[in-house]
Amino acid sequence: MESNGKISIRAGGPDDIPVILGMLDSAVAWLVAQGRTRQWGTEPWSANPRAVALVERLVTSGTPWIAEVDGTPAATLTLSDAPGSYLEPADEPERYIHLLASDRRFKGHGAGAALLAHAAAETRRAGVSLLRVDCYAGDDGKLVAYYERNGFIRTESFLHGEDEWPGQVLARRVL
Repeated sequence: MESNGKISIRAGGPDDIPVILGMLDSAVAWLVAQGRTRQWGTEPWSANPRAVALVERLVTSGTPWIAEVDGTPAATLTLSDAPGSYLEPADEPERYIHLLASDRRFKGHGAGAALLAHAAAETRRAGVSLLRVDCYAGDDGKLVAYYERNGFIRTESFLHGEDEWPGQVLARRVL
């Protein structure tokens, strides 16, 4: 386990799926309360069988990480070797961040930033130099700016699905 003050980071696993879904549900509720419904919709992820299946697939095929604040799960991300099927993989080995989310009760504690730093360190330890992530790029662009503040640079934008969900791929060199 890696510690950063009151934040500790641990590897997750299938037993953490309810915790991860709870964080995603918290994020959706927070976004809905702000009138920002296009990013992740309006319904809890835990109530959507497709979303639950996605989380289960990512957790079992990748490496989930959980940031805890004083022992309570506060944020999560899953690290894998490739992006989702809606994007082309890089032309070199990479690590890819999926589903960074936090329990909004812990907003401002730095758990998300700690997880991003941990993902960079894990990528470096694996001898891989490229860490990528994609995110919602609509509305005010705050999410893209968040990743930029955490050392990522924009590489390509994309539209996903029939509703042309606006996305942005960002990358960070760690070696």
